[in-house]
Amino acid sequence: MLKQSYWPADTSRPVLDLTPGGLLREAASAAPGRVALVETAPSGASLSGADRTDRTWTYAQLLDDAEHAAHWLAARFEAGEHIAVWAPNVPEWVVLQYGAALAGLVLVTANPALREAELEHVLSQSGAVAVVLTDAFRGTDMAATVERIRPRLPRLRDAISFTGWLAQVREAESVPLPDVAPGGPAQIQYTSGTTGLPKGAVLHHRGLVTNAAYVAARAGFPEGGVWGSALPLFHTAGCGLTVLGTAHGKGTLVLPQFFHPELVLNALQEWRVNVFGGVPVMHSALLAHPGFDGYDLDACSVILSGGDAVPPALIEEAERRFGARFSTVYGQTELSPIVTQTSPDDAPGDKLHTAGTPLWHVEVKVAGSDGSTLPVGEAGEICARGHQVMLGYHDLPGATARTIDADGWLHTGDLGVMDERGYVTITGRLKDLVIRGGENIYPSEIEAAIAAHPGVAQAVVLGVPDPDWGEQVAAVVRPADASRPPSAAELHDHVRAVLAPHKTPRHWYLADDVPANAMGKIQKFVLRDRIAAGDLTELA
Repeated sequence: MLKQSYWPADTSRPVLDLTPGGLLREAASAAPGRVALVETAPSGASLSGADRTDRTWTYAQLLDDAEHAAHWLAARFEAGEHIAVWAPNVPEWVVLQYGAALAGLVLVTANPALREAELEHVLSQSGAVAVVLTDAFRGTDMAATVERIRPRLPRLRDAISFTGWLAQVREAESVPLPDVAPGGPAQIQYTSGTTGLPKGAVLHHRGLVTNAAYVAARAGFPEGGVWGSALPLFHTAGCGLTVLGTAHGKGTLVLPQFFHPELVLNALQEWRVNVFGGVPVMHSALLAHPGFDGYDLDACSVILSGGDAVPPALIEEAERRFGARFSTVYGQTELSPIVTQTSPDDAPGDKLHTAGTPLWHVEVKVAGSDGSTLPVGEAGEICARGHQVMLGYHDLPGATARTIDADGWLHTGDLGVMDERGYVTITGRLKDLVIRGGENIYPSEIEAAIAAHPGVAQAVVLGVPDPDWGEQVAAVVRPADASRPPSAAELHDHVRAVLAPHKTPRHWYLADDVPANAMGKIQKFVLRDRIAAGDLTELA
């Protein structure tokens, strides 16, 4: 039993000295004829150009496409260059991911919901020399957006459409491919704290590949099993845990193009999915679907969830109605991404109320404000050290040094408690994030956008509880002219013009003053209390 809140690395499983390309080659060698990847999209949405859904790839076919993609990319770009991908969950995304790894390129992942200025920041700060994209998605003309910002991106040499791309790469001639080091950079994933613009976490091959193997192992993903997920590929939970975790089991990845309850439930039933991964709001939406109980989901044995606190009632309902066991993961992008995980075989109380124990080959401690390890049961900051820690934030040495200390501990900014068995419970966040449906939303970016409105003197953005999404974004506005405050619709349209929809506040409140301490730091907890008490006027 532990006396201090420190978990030494469990070395009973090996760290895998592999790249994603190497992992795919191993899977294709072992199970060439097994279905590796399934596209699930509404009729007409397939990028194949045909009015059909559910394109499939065996492991041999997926490796063949990935290697052709690697040759196609290597003929155009130098090893080590950064190329971005801006697209929803399409199979071409996965082919590009493997192809880029084989070609020694660093993949920069971008949320397809990004607005123009947000995408420009990602492409500029990452130093991307190309962006691969879908022409349009959910009403956004993505190709036109890229063309508008290209003149302001001197390093961006190429914009490549996924439409017809597979046909091109399948004709690619062989060129020499580099030897890719497992410890080298594989991806840049954008995240941020409470101040400044999003930062690019540089993740290495070894960390992504090994972390996915560990999560799949603890979840009990069976050899040759079927993994279904609508988690976005631009996030480590999508392209890391899901894509690579499935490959470790030489299983079948069922990939809905986006989350829609009926689309997902049909896929789970038709493809006899064994493990389904999502964030809490996805699981809630599936359970709320009026036809849920009519689906045959007997094959589903494990439900994975993370990205946000999972309500105990949701775990109990999901286990009962899916007839499956629950596994919760906790981590962050900078850690490739998972640190702790509950096992489906854990005791009910541990599954309901903790985030599980650390995965293999990672040290975890709960630290006080001075960095010292706290006794078990005391709340402090969760810190992690090991093979999965990011290489750093791209081109931001100062931010890297503030996150990873001199002893190699990555400070998560999350508050938690470790018990004497090593089970970790998340109790809060030092970093001032809003987590809506598993998606991290950064208040400072939204506050800056709102403050640009001429009718706003000051804006504070914070998370408020929401039964479906975990949290919703709320904004407290001090108007420039108290007699003529801007309307909620006006503020909504102003923010939507520059930021992605999920960042737009759902609730708008007026305040005559914004509370701050003696050092001028805004006291958001006071505003939360005022909102909960109904003391602030909510704009209709």
